[in-house]
Amino acid sequence: MRRTAGTVIGSAVGDALGGPFEFGPAGAFSTRFPEPGDGSEMCGGGGWDPGEATDDTQMAVLVGESLLERGGLELPDIFARFQRWAASEPKDIGLQTEDVLTNGMPWDLAAAIHFQVNQHAAGNGSLMRAATSAVYFAPGGRQATMDAARHIAALTHGDRAAWEGTAVFHELIRVTLDGTEPLAALPGILDHVHPDHRPRYATVLAADWHPDQATEFNGAVWPCLGSAVWALRTTGSYEQAVRAAIDLGGDTDTVAAVTGGLAGAYYGLDSIPTRWTDLLHVPLPGSGGRVLRLPHLLDLAHHLGA
Repeated sequence: MRRTAGTVIGSAVGDALGGPFEFGPAGAFSTRFPEPGDGSEMCGGGGWDPGEATDDTQMAVLVGESLLERGGLELPDIFARFQRWAASEPKDIGLQTEDVLTNGMPWDLAAAIHFQVNQHAAGNGSLMRAATSAVYFAPGGRQATMDAARHIAALTHGDRAAWEGTAVFHELIRVTLDGTEPLAALPGILDHVHPDHRPRYATVLAADWHPDQATEFNGAVWPCLGSAVWALRTTGSYEQAVRAAIDLGGDTDTVAAVTGGLAGAYYGLDSIPTRWTDLLHVPLPGSGGRVLRLPHLLDLAHHLGA
């Protein structure tokens, strides 16, 4: 349960830490906070209050609450929650996600039609929200959790690349919660990625890959996941991993959220500094003004992992 909670809280903390540095230059976090433990890293900025989680965690909470309240995966319900949220003017929402949720198409066609028209839908917007569903489906085994990831991703992302990246994340969380070394499990996980997308993911998840080698911005799903795995591989603690992720620059909230989920699962809840969790809060537009804080998120994680 400490790893389960670490996954959910770790992702949310990474998101809130990274949000103020989004689209900034590489190294900005360490330039501002050169000494770990400074105490003021949960600084806010860029429209975010200190400790405020972004759309990444907001959508993850919506997924988790749907799974619990519906007793399983009910895709139309998740999509309807997303639509209510999108219609309530969240501070941030991805352009592609916004179009899919507001184009008036039914839940099972909206993302596919968007992809058909635009031919671009491999953003990291389904990966960013996957911590809660990864925890929920982990007990079901590899096939169940990877398939669930693909179905949830497809609600907003018509490109299979996004489905496969989210499925890899789900499976990485599952094996980590199961006590397996996640990096050692990567070759076996790649065997279950769709053949059309396996080479791309094999490249960014390789032991010798560095984010500097990315051929796309880390707002795309594969370099985002690759950067998160790189941060986990090249550091020795939750705090170090998240710092490394934010220091990459670019889409810092999402890269740090994905990294935080992986590192939280690996190192456990107790590895996440309380100076960060104390300020953490998740506003939920479209949900009656609710704001979730650490006790609420811990309760959500507990029920998701029960």
